[in-house]
Amino acid sequence: MKKVTVALLVVALLVGAIVGYGMYYDRKVPNFDGTAELFVYPGMSVSEVADSLVASGVVKNPKSVTRCFKKLSSVAPGHYSVDGTCTSMYVARMLRAGWQTPVNLTLSGSIRTYRSLARKVGAQMLLDSAAVASFAVDSLGSYGLDTLQLFTRVIPDTYQMLWTASARDIFERLFKESDAWWTADRIAAAKRQGLTKNEAITLASIVDGETRYVPEQPTIAGVYLNRLHSGMKLQADPTVAYCFGYTLNRILKAHLAVDSPYNTYKYFGLPPGPISCPPKACLEAVLNPASHNYLFFCADPSFNGSHRFAATYAEHMINARAFQRALTERQKSR
Repeated sequence: MKKVTVALLVVALLVGAIVGYGMYYDRKVPNFDGTAELFVYPGMSVSEVADSLVASGVVKNPKSVTRCFKKLSSVAPGHYSVDGTCTSMYVARMLRAGWQTPVNLTLSGSIRTYRSLARKVGAQMLLDSAAVASFAVDSLGSYGLDTLQLFTRVIPDTYQMLWTASARDIFERLFKESDAWWTADRIAAAKRQGLTKNEAITLASIVDGETRYVPEQPTIAGVYLNRLHSGMKLQADPTVAYCFGYTLNRILKAHLAVDSPYNTYKYFGLPPGPISCPPKACLEAVLNPASHNYLFFCADPSFNGSHRFAATYAEHMINARAFQRALTERQKSR
């Protein structure tokens, strides 16, 4: 009888030791060898999240994760970073409480309409693009904006924010960052060019439409400012492309007659608003343009993305004919 009692006591001590060590391990010992990025979608079960974490390949002791996750009744949707400093219990608490890790929302490349902006946001955030576009149509009025003026308050960049952010949260963050970027010095720089802030943004969107070759953007901005100050029409092809919803493969003479306030071949001055969401480089090009007497430019016949500039129409026609000859030869070779 004494032997049985001793055996049971030993077993109890062993079980207690095992349970105690498990509790200690779960709470005090980091259980991850590397970093895992967890995206928890609404409706995911605790077991689905646990399986996803184990499948990431960074878990040292899956049983520890199982023990801690069994204590959860639900997990909060969001993005969570799990790294080598985390214990299983900390991760469980993090998921229960919704201690999210921000994600990078990157706005870059061509952003020509509020729909294209919505697609970029929807591709990176929990929101789908339709919800973002719907907010732009229905709710921008409360900020004194509409979809045509939206890009006066948005600057392409990388923003850290919660993956579960609402459309309102996202737009308000973009507006806040834009307002912060437009310092008194930058507004004064626009004024020195004879422009308001919104006019500078609109001109920057035209520069963006003309070239992505950053070294030439200040020169092209200078061309358009020279035209504005001399009373010429801007005659900017990107504004015509905008009138046709950017559906044209090539702008022909017939397209230049389209009756729209955005058509700078038909109407003097700047269009009513931006024709795209210009990046910072284009904004800086307008605020700090190159000083020159050029009034014309056309693509370089080498097709390297650069342009040839001219001060007179006669010089411009020489450059334009050279480009047309090169374009014809290129099309023949294809």
